[in-house]
Amino acid sequence: MIATKTGDNGRVSSARPAPGVTSGVGAVHDDGGRQTSTIERTLALVGDRWTILVIRAAFRGIRRFDEFCGDLGIARPILTARLRRLVDAGLMTKEPYQDRPPRYEYRLTPAGVALSPTLVALVRWGDQHLAGGEAVTTLVHAPCGTELVQEFWCETCNTTFGPGAIRSVRP
Repeated sequence: MIATKTGDNGRVSSARPAPGVTSGVGAVHDDGGRQTSTIERTLALVGDRWTILVIRAAFRGIRRFDEFCGDLGIARPILTARLRRLVDAGLMTKEPYQDRPPRYEYRLTPAGVALSPTLVALVRWGDQHLAGGEAVTTLVHAPCGTELVQEFWCETCNTTFGPGAIRSVRP
C-alpha cells in the first residue's frame, strides 16, 4: 500500500510507510513496504539465538551484564546490542544499581514476562524433537514442585484441545 501525505509546504506526496509504521487497521510494513504479520515482527524482535537466550536467562534470575556474559558465554558487543533492542522494544527495563562506574540491572517487563509460554513451548518442543523424547529439563510449579502441563484451554467449553481445533479469525 502506498501512503499519501501532505508536507509542511502543503504539497501532497506519495511514499511507502516507514518500517514499523501502521497504515490501515493493524497493517505494518517492512523496509520494502511489504505488509508484515505479527509473527514476522515478533520473530524479528526475539527470533535470533542470543535474544531468546538472554530472555531465558532473565527468567532464571540473571540481571546484570557480567552475569549474562558468564551464564551465556556471549560476546560483550552482541549482548550489548541484544539488551539495547530488548529495552527499546519494552521487553526489559534498564535500572542503575551503581553510579561509579555506572552499572545496570536488566529486568523483564510485563511484555517480556508474557513470553514465558513461548519459552516453555520451545523447551518442550526441543525435548520431544531434539532430545529423543526425553525431558532434558523438567519444568515445575515452584511452590509445590508439580510438573508443569502446558495446554490450550477454552473457557467457554471448559476443556483442553489440540492445535487441530484452532482457527484464525480476524477481529
